[in-house]
Amino acid sequence: MPAADRPIVSAIIINKNSRDLLLGCLDCLLQETDIPVEAVVVDNASTDGSAEAAAAEFPAAKVVRRLRDAGYGRAGNAGLTVAEGRFILLLDPTVAVERGCVGRLTDLLLTRPDAGAASPNLQHADGRLDVAARRGFPTPGSTIYTVTGLSQLFPRSPRFNGHNMGHRRTGDTHEIDAGSVACLMVRRAAVDRVGFFDPDYYRYGEDIDLCYRLKAGGWKIFYVPGATAVRSRAPLPKGELRRELWEHYRSMWTFHHKHYAADLPAFANGLVWAANWARFLYLTARVELLADPAELQP
Repeated sequence: MPAADRPIVSAIIINKNSRDLLLGCLDCLLQETDIPVEAVVVDNASTDGSAEAAAAEFPAAKVVRRLRDAGYGRAGNAGLTVAEGRFILLLDPTVAVERGCVGRLTDLLLTRPDAGAASPNLQHADGRLDVAARRGFPTPGSTIYTVTGLSQLFPRSPRFNGHNMGHRRTGDTHEIDAGSVACLMVRRAAVDRVGFFDPDYYRYGEDIDLCYRLKAGGWKIFYVPGATAVRSRAPLPKGELRRELWEHYRSMWTFHHKHYAADLPAFANGLVWAANWARFLYLTARVELLADPAELQP
């Protein structure tokens, strides 16, 4: 396709049995977006007719059908191979972008050639900020501060709660370490240099790992509060929530092992390992004890 005919943004939406949410996400994306957007749906072996419905209702969308679910990272990499935009918008089916969101993220990347990614003001349905949209890397220190409760005791401390960036105003545009693949725009040229998703992460951690490699490659990542998106997730059954927590904390250990472990002595790595899995066990126990454990969704 000639460069002049290529979309500015390619939105990659990875779906698994979320037919109605997927259709709503696509409708919102294409209705509310103020710049040309290409929609790429990667269906991870859904059994609810998601792929067929997306192709029927949005014929301009590219639908990539995966015969088996080999993880989020591999699905994302498959979507990238057919995406043609200058910028890649990673979008979850549970997310609805508000008017101007995509344009404001694009403007940030256009005006800041040093920016490798931009994250919006991603909100829960009740208006609370999704903390995953602007966070620091899960360093060995931040892992221990979370488990010991120091991050909650000092929520505005850049040292003890740096992972959730409690010391930065949510209304200001500022640099962050990482956003969330629920809604994150990345520069294709930057991805071409550092690589896209690491398939070692099955369901969580791909976004933090990608942002880590972007920053290691010299790119900056920004939080853009004027770009708003809303995430609506249904509560998970306890069994499924336990599996999600397992995948989340497994990915956190994978991230540590990949990026920090080699520079630490065995004792320090043991502390991080123990802190990571202690947090998993604590939250798993709370899943069993709470009548409504929805707040524990990773």
